[in-house]
Amino acid sequence: MVLAGLWESWKSPGNETIETCTLLTTPSNSLVAPLHDRMPVIFHPEEFDQWLDRDMNDPEQLMRFYQPYPAEMMEMYPVSPLVNSPKSEGHELLAPI
Repeated sequence: MVLAGLWESWKSPGNETIETCTLLTTPSNSLVAPLHDRMPVIFHPEEFDQWLDRDMNDPEQLMRFYQPYPAEMMEMYPVSPLVNSPKSEGHELLAPI
């Protein structure tokens, strides 16, 4: 799963290098809507190169990316509450409960 994000490195007024990033969101699809009204922008594999193209800067062309990912292409199931801790690691965190 590839999520849309933006990254920037800039200088603060104190001349400190600041690196920032953000994930872009869009209205949620029907699967995610019961949990939240927004969801990350998720790319289809054929869109990866287009999103990463540094010459792609036309807002009209970029708007097509900001659509909810199709609910029928996603799956949702409950997982362990251990996923809420940054100390937790391992594939078992992805196992349905």
